Amino acid sequence: MLIWITAPSKSPINSSFSLKSGAPLISRFVPRKKMIRIREEQPQDIKAIRKVNIRAFGQTQEANLVGKLRQNCNHLLSLVALMENQVVGHILFSPATVEVEHGTVLGMGLAPMAVLPEYQRRGIGSELIRSGIVRLTSRRCPFVIVLGHAHYYPRFGFEPASRHGIRSEWEVPVDTFMILVLDESAMQGTSGMAKYRPEFAEIM
Repeated sequence: MLIWITAPSKSPINSSFSLKSGAPLISRFVPRKKMIRIREEQPQDIKAIRKVNIRAFGQTQEANLVGKLRQNCNHLLSLVALMENQVVGHILFSPATVEVEHGTVLGMGLAPMAVLPEYQRRGIGSELIRSGIVRLTSRRCPFVIVLGHAHYYPRFGFEPASRHGIRSEWEVPVDTFMILVLDESAMQGTSGMAKYRPEFAEIM
């Protein structure tokens, strides 16, 4: 079972939210006075993104997953963190659904997120998550789901999805499957099974 977090030192309803590119976001200063810049993935970043995921997780599964999602899905939010023009971190949000009695609610799933080992514990992962949330909120995304460490993601507003009557398609500990509700009105009364894209099933 994989937990997607920075590698350790790790008839549709409301489906019209925009996934158009936005302006780069500039973060606060991080330790050692290095400035981190968050922007959306560009074609020249692809090789560096693969390297970041392989080095962060110590395997190729996550990097391969990113490649397959990029190839198969047009509605991704892929962000990179740059320090001194070097890609040092990456986060991917891909379409996810909650199947409910009256249809399907479309949102996003966070996974994977990776930061180069030598740049971890500098707040880069946090900046990637916050930048992603800001962008998705502005695009009227109703929710974000994540499978991750129960003591890490709540600082960004995530909570156990079970509190909303939402369950994972996989057998995972209840406290590790979380949701961030971005649009309360769109999610009102929503409960059911949450699903990532089918590419994820290959590594679960």
